[in-house]
Amino acid sequence: MAVTIYQYPKCGTCRKALKWLSEHNIEVNVIHIVEAPPSKQELKDLYEKSGLELKKFFNTSGQKYRELGLKDKLKDMSESDMLELLSADGMLIKRPITTDGNQVTVGFKEETFEQTWK
Repeated sequence: MAVTIYQYPKCGTCRKALKWLSEHNIEVNVIHIVEAPPSKQELKDLYEKSGLELKKFFNTSGQKYRELGLKDKLKDMSESDMLELLSADGMLIKRPITTDGNQVTVGFKEETFEQTWK
């Protein structure tokens, strides 16, 4: 099995996810989420396949999220506007996003990776 992981090299959570994937001999295509953020359409596909709320794709602990005051603004934004915002700045996206084209996980929880990627 091969997966694509959108990650940020300085992110500890991303490093943990990559380490887990490596330890489980899963082939990984790594994409730098800031240098090459997913497009609006790619994010829409990932979001729909994940089964999660779109709000879960936002890096709520990030500086950019706080600077833009998104905590209060997201509830009034359309799906299209949220996807536009996410695709414009990789630092706004919760990471890592891992996908095999069918399944999608956001963030890293070992239990979730065990269930999804093993």
